[in-house]
Amino acid sequence: MILPAIAFYLLAAITIGAGLAVISARNPVHSVLFLITAFFSAAGLFVLLGAEFLAMILVVVYVGAVAVLFLFVVMMLDVDFTALRQGFARYMPLGGVVAGVLAIEMVVVALSVAGGGAAAGSTGAMSRSGGATNAEAIGRVLYTDYVYLFQAAGMVLLVAMIGAIVLTLKHREGIRRQAVAAQVARTPAKGVRIVSIKPGEGLAP
Repeated sequence: MILPAIAFYLLAAITIGAGLAVISARNPVHSVLFLITAFFSAAGLFVLLGAEFLAMILVVVYVGAVAVLFLFVVMMLDVDFTALRQGFARYMPLGGVVAGVLAIEMVVVALSVAGGGAAAGSTGAMSRSGGATNAEAIGRVLYTDYVYLFQAAGMVLLVAMIGAIVLTLKHREGIRRQAVAAQVARTPAKGVRIVSIKPGEGLAP
């Protein structure tokens, strides 16, 4: 039990430190790299809890797609970060108060759940019931009890993807673009020309 405890505290410390570095780093590229570190550490915590599927999804989706997308967006957009940091000192007290309130709420909820909530009698990781794998158990819960919330999360991600495309799309003149309406409206009479050629004559230039 000593080795899992050491791994837990080590991964938890790395996750907290990387999360603080995300919001405190001056370079936005460094912030994204610290975010990737936090994701990897959180995936390790999921493995310790016996949720291998969640750990895999966290690495594949968030590290392999979302974090890399953030990195490319930060590098592609011409954002004046110096102008964004000018009001940091002015809003820092208010931000500190809000962060303190959120931290107190999270501590109160964690203590209440651990003391008399659903996790009060828990002594370890949740065991697999009925012979179902971790992925199968999560799939049953997602597509039965939380199917509408799952679809809503998909719509939110779709809107975020469209917003990212709109932000990075730049129209430039002199570039030929695909006309989907013209392609759909095209008929065989307009797109095909049948030529009858006699043997030996060939095509006229």
